[in-house]
Amino acid sequence: MRFSKLAFLGMAIMLVGLCTGCNKLRARDQLNKGTLAFRNAQYAQAVNHFQQAVAFDPTLVNARLYLATSYAVQYAPGGETPENVKMGEQAIKSFQSVLQLDPNNTNALGSIAQIYYNMKDFDKAKQYQLELMKIEPNDPDPYYWIGVLDWYPCYKRQTELRVKLRLTTPKDPKDPGVLPPLPENDREELAEENGALVNEGIQNLEKAIALRPNDANAYSYLNLMYRQKADIEQDGDARRADLEKANDLTTKALALMKAAASKPKPNSG
Repeated sequence: MRFSKLAFLGMAIMLVGLCTGCNKLRARDQLNKGTLAFRNAQYAQAVNHFQQAVAFDPTLVNARLYLATSYAVQYAPGGETPENVKMGEQAIKSFQSVLQLDPNNTNALGSIAQIYYNMKDFDKAKQYQLELMKIEPNDPDPYYWIGVLDWYPCYKRQTELRVKLRLTTPKDPKDPGVLPPLPENDREELAEENGALVNEGIQNLEKAIALRPNDANAYSYLNLMYRQKADIEQDGDARRADLEKANDLTTKALALMKAAASKPKPNSG
């Protein structure tokens, strides 16, 4: 009797192993079918195949990653219809399921950050960029995006204040980047709100440029951030120095853009 029980238990374990193996094969088959559908831009079919792959093998990271990407490509950045927002949220949720299995998956982290950025949820976008920075400290992209994400709230506050004070017209029409200085009390208030973000943004954009010296976009945003810095400086000399720095950065950005545009394009044939 004891032998029979042991034999039955062994057979049951073997059957479970066979079943698990079959499910893994089914998962791979669905992954391959989903990949083909994805490449043909048949995203609804791709989602169905990837969902089945995950159901057959919940540990298959690539299936989860492709499923999340299939949702992400169907999300229209900035679109606010309920259907579009739901698609973006579904993509985020699916990428997060990838991170549950692989916490250092940079593809998932970067994708979530980008979707939150497109949804204008800058705090959450920044959170995921910071996670990326920890994993890949020599990648310039997270530093660039931190700078961009710091600039947005600074610019919003500055613009709202200048509109309120009616100080949006440049002193010299030939130099539209130089606006009238803010009154002292308003400048101090803006400095308190924006100062830390301005400093953080400048540091991160400079790091991005150090890692990727020919990034015209990083120079452009660093220029914009120095203009924010100029608006919260205590004295005129510091303000003028910031604006001169901003102008130099603009010149550099334009030169890089021009150089990139003049490069011969690869022969697609």
